[in-house]
Amino acid sequence: MRIEKDLLGVKTVPDDALYGIHTARSLDNFNVAGERVPLEIIYGMVKLKWACAKANRRLGLLSEKKATAMVQACRRILGGNLDSHFSVDVFQAGSGTSSNMNVNEVVANVACEWLGGRRGERTRVHPNDDVNKGESTNNVFPSAIKIASVDLSEILLKNLGLLIRQLRNKGTAFTKVIKSGRTHLQDAVPVTLGQEFNAYARALEKDVARVGQAAEKLLELGVGGNAIGTGINTKKMFRPFIVRELNAITGKRYKVAMDGIEITQFMTDLAEMSAALKLLALDLLKICNDLRLLSSGPNTGLGEIVLPPVEPGSSIMPGKINPSICEAMGMACLQVVGFDHAVSMACGAGQLELNTNMPLIGYNLVKSFRILERGCTMLASKCVAGIRANRETCAAHFERSAGLATVLNPKLGYDRVAELVKESLRARKTIRRLVLDQNIMSEKELNRILARSTGPNL
Repeated sequence: MRIEKDLLGVKTVPDDALYGIHTARSLDNFNVAGERVPLEIIYGMVKLKWACAKANRRLGLLSEKKATAMVQACRRILGGNLDSHFSVDVFQAGSGTSSNMNVNEVVANVACEWLGGRRGERTRVHPNDDVNKGESTNNVFPSAIKIASVDLSEILLKNLGLLIRQLRNKGTAFTKVIKSGRTHLQDAVPVTLGQEFNAYARALEKDVARVGQAAEKLLELGVGGNAIGTGINTKKMFRPFIVRELNAITGKRYKVAMDGIEITQFMTDLAEMSAALKLLALDLLKICNDLRLLSSGPNTGLGEIVLPPVEPGSSIMPGKINPSICEAMGMACLQVVGFDHAVSMACGAGQLELNTNMPLIGYNLVKSFRILERGCTMLASKCVAGIRANRETCAAHFERSAGLATVLNPKLGYDRVAELVKESLRARKTIRRLVLDQNIMSEKELNRILARSTGPNL
């Protein structure tokens, strides 16, 4: 163990720890969630430290030697081999000070060793005076959440695109599979199975747009605002220089916040991203529930599609296959909805110049991204890709549907068709059979009308 000192006194820190006394205190104090701050946010902070070091060097506030050592430290951390040194619990100081200091201390110690010093030797590179120069947790932590969210949104949209393509493939494959539509879970006018799958794809394409629009707003960063966003103790060009260096590091298009005070207090841009993820989750939940209904049976349900089997469905009923992938995805979607509620409440719970719920906001956002990005891949590859149409069942439901009679309205009128529907249900005969038996129209004319029953037909 080594001895380190801060304003509260002295404390022992493990010799092999790259963190310092502040992190050691945090590890003692906080253990509520039992989960650490997501590494995506930690890496976001490290990228910011890198950019700030370059900006401070450019402004003449750091020596070339120190700045280079800090940049090398950031590169090493982002390589992923030092992750175990970032273990502070999610539920910590509300601005994320514990995690910001955790990053400051690790960067400082790695940089110190790069310069030939020892861990805990604060004279070569100081975690506050050098690594945190011109910065405040209040700006660094929410900016790191945004960086993490922008990166994660790209992964999510890529995986969501795969799911959309699989749905479009099924839309094309099932173009000619006519079936009964249903509203209120009752027979409605005809639709093709392809139209249903294309509708699913279109809904998710709208989600892509919503997530993309939310990500654009996250490009505005408050880093460099120092404490409440006024930029106290910094030079005027500090914030533009940070963003310029960050963009060089990340290849993104980050920009300086229009109002540094507003962006420090209000987390609404993050809430908008969370809301976009929730809406995506709701659309996915609806699609999964539809797939479960359409595949219900196989003998006593709708049975219009067959989902690929992934596991035996029962420990007691031999041969039973359940829609397990859809069920797993459904639970994942419900969890995302819960995460969004927590984010929404946390974003509204700030006071005066600061929101003190930022670790919670970041944690739930990252969790939502992770769940959805993996869930979309699972649903696309293990479910949608292997769906088959039960064409015979679809055709039978089409023929028997009471809603099918609606296409006869222009020819026979609403009241006459309503009587046919009642008679069909009473006599347990299809509309086709009644129309032909009663010589209401020829089979050729009826077939012509029915063939145009899944689109404009006048």
